[in-house]
Amino acid sequence: MEKELIENARSNIYPFHMPGHKRRRMDQINPYDIDITEIEGFDNLHHAEGIIKIAQTEAAELYEADHSYFLINGSTCGILAAISAATDRGDKILVARNCHKAVYHGIYLRQLKPVYIYPDITRAGIQGQIRPDEIEKALNQDPDIKAVFITSPTYDGVVSDIETISEIVHKRKIPLIVDEAHGAHFGFGGGFPQNATKLGADAVILSLHKTLPAFTQTALLNICGTYIDHRKIEKFLGIYETSSPSYVLMSGIERCIHYIRENGERPFKELRNDLDEFYSKTKLKNLRLVKKEDFSMDEAYDFDESKILIFTDNAGMSGQVLLEKLLGEYQIQLEMASGNYALALCSIMDTKKGFDRLSYALMDIDKKISVNKNSVKTGLYVDNLSPKTASGGEVKLKADMYQTLSKNMEICDAYEKRCTLTRLSEAVGKTSGVFVYLYPPGIPLAVPGEIINQKLVDDISYAFFMGIEVDGITVGDTDGTLYIEAF
Repeated sequence: MEKELIENARSNIYPFHMPGHKRRRMDQINPYDIDITEIEGFDNLHHAEGIIKIAQTEAAELYEADHSYFLINGSTCGILAAISAATDRGDKILVARNCHKAVYHGIYLRQLKPVYIYPDITRAGIQGQIRPDEIEKALNQDPDIKAVFITSPTYDGVVSDIETISEIVHKRKIPLIVDEAHGAHFGFGGGFPQNATKLGADAVILSLHKTLPAFTQTALLNICGTYIDHRKIEKFLGIYETSSPSYVLMSGIERCIHYIRENGERPFKELRNDLDEFYSKTKLKNLRLVKKEDFSMDEAYDFDESKILIFTDNAGMSGQVLLEKLLGEYQIQLEMASGNYALALCSIMDTKKGFDRLSYALMDIDKKISVNKNSVKTGLYVDNLSPKTASGGEVKLKADMYQTLSKNMEICDAYEKRCTLTRLSEAVGKTSGVFVYLYPPGIPLAVPGEIINQKLVDDISYAFFMGIEVDGITVGDTDGTLYIEAF
């Protein structure tokens, strides 16, 4: 693995993907020199009283939080701790269905009863915002809900109205938890949205490594107000976060915080200027870029244009084909690809040269495209399943894959049921015993306890047909048949 990593680092491949440091060195420190354990004078993350406490206080001051906690197990452990501290075992929680898989793991661990709220589907074909009126409607219908969890921004950059949602939630005197993993750069100027910590959320999880100059798996958990006891947060972080925290990663978090504090709005303005120039000069006829102005207020309260969405639906290719073409022919690595679009993830460490390379590559590809709606990159075409729905129409690998499924039992009960490895084509009517999700972004198509319908079977089959990774599905070694654990 080390050999391949070194070769990648030395290559001319430009990284339009996380981590946000974009492989640009922040200093000349040898990580081996500072890789220590909790020796005398170097504090303890799980009982911070010295240098770590000071560093966490600096992070809280930067984001204007009451408490800020270093996460070196990624945003995942912050999500688990926030959910656990905000609820009692067996509570009901209102959850945006487009949340990351870690949210569902928290629901399982605390044996919670999720009530789902679904995002709008935008005209661009991606999942939109969670509307405040839908939150209010759900809370009015079920007064037993004890907490609310939403994701903003989404992986694709769609932002919800956190300020209004927090006001609605707080009228019920319950906490709002926001997964802002993809918005750690919010709130520091440059025309980017305000961050959820300042907009009234009670717990906010931020992946510094996604859009800021920090190492992979470094994040923050910000706590504000009194709806979530910070002492409970610390108790659950003691459970979910490693007892051997890396000082290399923690020092990287501190360095990132200092960089933002010392440079102020400048790097965010520079990123905004580079993005504005990129969007204005990248002229496309077949490929399609999406900007904030392309969304209505109902679809997206705001949109983070540092998530460059490149749609391929009018170009006769899939998002995966575009990703592979950019890598193979232009040495540009994107963050991810879906059925009909690909995502270039930007950060304040991107360069004008990088944006120029992407702009040139997209325009060059666009010129060469001979639009052929049937020239679709296929992946594993298995189990004799056609990429057609039961009604005969073509499956669209878009946000409507995330459907409302009937529930047979709660996640915590279904996840522990004895399951049978069932041929996917024969699983309709059975109950899923596993999480099934496209990765990335890790949003479940089905969770344990939900009943498998024909559309789910067709959508999963088509995702494999398109060459998109689907976790939770087993592929037969000999004939490529798809199987799912069900009962």
